[in-house]
Amino acid sequence: MSIQKRLKTERERLGLSQPQLGDLVRAGKTTVINWEKGASAPDAVQLSAMADAGADVLYILTGQRSQPISAEALLPVDERIMLDNYRHAPGAVQAGIKTTLGAFAPVRSNGRKAG
Repeated sequence: MSIQKRLKTERERLGLSQPQLGDLVRAGKTTVINWEKGASAPDAVQLSAMADAGADVLYILTGQRSQPISAEALLPVDERIMLDNYRHAPGAVQAGIKTTLGAFAPVRSNGRKAG
């Protein structure tokens, strides 16, 4: 995976839009777009600001995580919130959510619904 893709992955993991990341590192939205397209790259000061915001800069640069990261941490923020809300819901609510989501599950090739 390229630096620009890893940068986008980290931005999304943090739940930031391109303009929000730009604001954090004192760059414009167009600059962030160019980073993610590979037309340019952030400088050391901007990478430091990303690190301060929680980005794994080692991962952005090398593809190696500075520390193990859970699969859940890779989810977008809105999905993490949903998962946390589900986990804290009473059992009856969890069962209702499973039933509701099951109604929308795609049908597998064997004719049965997934899940």
